[in-house]
Amino acid sequence: MKKKTRYIHYFFTLFTSIFPFFSYAQHSIHQFKEALYITLPQNYGREAIYTDEFLWNYYNGTVAEPKAGQNIVGKPAAEQSTWITLIADTSGFFRPNPGTGGNLRSPNNPAGPGRLERVTASTNQRTNFQRRGIRTGYLYTTYYSDKSQYAVLNVKGNSAVLINGELHAGDPYRMGWLNIPIQLKKGTNKFYIRGMFVSAQLHFPVKPVYIQTEDMTLPDVVLQKEKEQLVAGMVIVNSTGKTLKDLQVESTTDGKAAVTAVPTIPPYSSRKIPVMINASRINQVGEVTTHVSLSRKNKILDEQQISLRSMEANKPYRVTFISEIDGSVQYYAVHPAIGGEKPNDALFFSVHGAGVEAIGQAQAYKAKDWGTLVAPTNRRPRGFNWEDWGRLDALEVLALAKEKLQPDSQRIYLTGHSMGGHGTWFLGATYPEKWAAIAPCAGYPTLKGYGSADGIVPENGQNEMENTLLRASNQSDVIAYASNYKPLGVYVLHGDADRTVPVHHARQMREVLGQFHPNFNYYEYPGGSHWYGDESVDWKPLFDYFKWHKRPVDTAVHSIDFKTANPNISSSYYWASIIQQQKPLAYSHIAIDRDVENLQVIGKTDNVELLQLDLRIFPIGQTIKITLDSLNEIHYAHQDDQPTIYLQKKDNSWQLVEHPPKDDKGPHRNGIFKEAFNHRMVYVYGTNGNKEENKWALAKARYDAESWYYRGNGSFDIIPDHEFQADQYTHQNIILIGNEKTNSAWSDLLKDCPIRVDASGVLVGDTYYEGDDLGGYFTWKKPASDTHTVGVITGTGIKGMQATTANQYFAGASGFPDYMFFRFDMLESGSDGLVDVGFYNNQWKIK
Repeated sequence: MKKKTRYIHYFFTLFTSIFPFFSYAQHSIHQFKEALYITLPQNYGREAIYTDEFLWNYYNGTVAEPKAGQNIVGKPAAEQSTWITLIADTSGFFRPNPGTGGNLRSPNNPAGPGRLERVTASTNQRTNFQRRGIRTGYLYTTYYSDKSQYAVLNVKGNSAVLINGELHAGDPYRMGWLNIPIQLKKGTNKFYIRGMFVSAQLHFPVKPVYIQTEDMTLPDVVLQKEKEQLVAGMVIVNSTGKTLKDLQVESTTDGKAAVTAVPTIPPYSSRKIPVMINASRINQVGEVTTHVSLSRKNKILDEQQISLRSMEANKPYRVTFISEIDGSVQYYAVHPAIGGEKPNDALFFSVHGAGVEAIGQAQAYKAKDWGTLVAPTNRRPRGFNWEDWGRLDALEVLALAKEKLQPDSQRIYLTGHSMGGHGTWFLGATYPEKWAAIAPCAGYPTLKGYGSADGIVPENGQNEMENTLLRASNQSDVIAYASNYKPLGVYVLHGDADRTVPVHHARQMREVLGQFHPNFNYYEYPGGSHWYGDESVDWKPLFDYFKWHKRPVDTAVHSIDFKTANPNISSSYYWASIIQQQKPLAYSHIAIDRDVENLQVIGKTDNVELLQLDLRIFPIGQTIKITLDSLNEIHYAHQDDQPTIYLQKKDNSWQLVEHPPKDDKGPHRNGIFKEAFNHRMVYVYGTNGNKEENKWALAKARYDAESWYYRGNGSFDIIPDHEFQADQYTHQNIILIGNEKTNSAWSDLLKDCPIRVDASGVLVGDTYYEGDDLGGYFTWKKPASDTHTVGVITGTGIKGMQATTANQYFAGASGFPDYMFFRFDMLESGSDGLVDVGFYNNQWKIK
């Protein structure tokens, strides 16, 4: 595939961001053409902390009706940012001019040179923004409605939007398919759009409930594969004020029907759902038309026609599946080997760059005669930088590929380009036992040294609590545990004229590898830009290098040198596993050798409290001598029924212990807040507060659902607390929104938790923080479960609740510990607003 073909998705996205999709042809559309714009300090980066002076003023009730020439509080101010008038261009986009509200050429300082010191901010906050940059501004526009009515808002280029006071997700990449159902009130409706180069439209759909076809996740019909139970992802839009239940979707393909029950869809929201497709009658290559109808109690609400590709199994094709992360439909792409997929062939695992579809990634390679290539999605073309849920998507797809293709386990190779180059560095260091060799192409190693749309992970915080938050991002800093690459083949490919990811990132890793790695290859492509044709990834010397490398079988590995920052992310290398740490999320290191002939294990550890060793390679009935950290010797009589042992470090000695209680922390459940957004999470919002608190709780759930859909191509159930019944969600994580007073599910799920939150304050262990302006996030082990968790988004009063609204936990590599509390003023003062940040110990207690 040529460069033009590879980036066809990009040009399609650009086209559709400017011209409305055909499905709106019957809709009435209002294009926003006039607006006001202001630049104020704000920072939404790769941190748990965020700041936003506009929202700080807005929630304080000090934002005056915007007028040109006035500042945020409605006064003329020559030395402060003031509202300016903007008119949309012919394509519908508002474009602030450099020096008056935003310089599009300077993403880290949209206000332009010399403007930074003029923002309204405290001295400390100004220091923060000079260090990390102002992100963008707010656009203000209105719509007068002569009646109360439903509509759908479509904004492109924004990171969020306040609609009559309720925060909703944005479309920063201008994809065009994030449609937000809203209720327009009679009179003036106000929109504050966070963004700079944006366009905005209101659509008035003919049908209040309909199928949106702009953002589908579709399978390919592969003639030589199973076709009867295919699954697609489709968006259902509910622009009514009622919760939709008892809906179903029926798909018909060449006369074969399949029916799917639609999960609950809350008022004024959309949801991407699985739709089953039976294509068993398709036996020819070409375009396949599937009729899809949405109905309730035999009444048709909407109908659409969709097209699928029918193809032979010798071309790159898409495979959809139901993700265990959240029950959503995801896909991966396969480029079969020459002659077809064969068991015991090699497997090439290729992770794509930002904005690239997985199928485009697979098409960039020529078929190989010795292996099949598989490309996962990262949940979206930008997704999570192959970290967090992008990492989990890669692991899901790798497991599916191994199950379906049955490759040679010694010949599994990892490669990727750009953001996928980072994904290769990250997945290679995090899971070194899975690969025979890795090959990052045009990649950056860490998000500390290279930022993208969400910025970079800072090196240091402004205080110790912020440093604790940043420690929760340690898994992203692969340079700190680069020694994990030692047993792998590593081939580094980079164009020496790359301006997108400068070649100094590759040279940095060349220097790092040169300090310890015995077998890596490095090549700078002369004159190579970021993308210099398919050879940017499909480079013959790279695949030749792969062919020379095999992953060792388990019994051949006698020396282990392994580091991890979080056992829940990565805990094991062959026969040794780090189960618990002494200091949570600091780096843990084991360097251990086993001598089967002399019946001994010897080594060193750092930041390890509980270690698991698999000793099955040793003869049964023999006594094995174990010495760690030059401390006491342990003598273990190897038994047939106990091939695995556990060693605990306590009081400066190692002790042989029983299997740790599953109720304790470990790889299965380690306590970090982000873990709560797995296992098909369910949001439970509180309805027992006052009107303002209840409204916030539902709005927060909707905002997170929109963000999760946009970033992660996913969805989850949203239910009120009075409908929650624990026995119906036994195998799912729960996200609670509210506090002890406002959410009735709190007492059942958190009765043993050492953190309490009510209307007057927060109790963390033995420490009490008083105030009605406290907000926070924390996690707790789910009752009666060894693996599931409860995540809590909470506040003591409406101010604290509002301060938790931004979902920074969905930003790739952002660090969240077990618990984090802050004052409302964090929105203005940043890390100075933190109150308490920390971790439970391994027994889930707060010291």
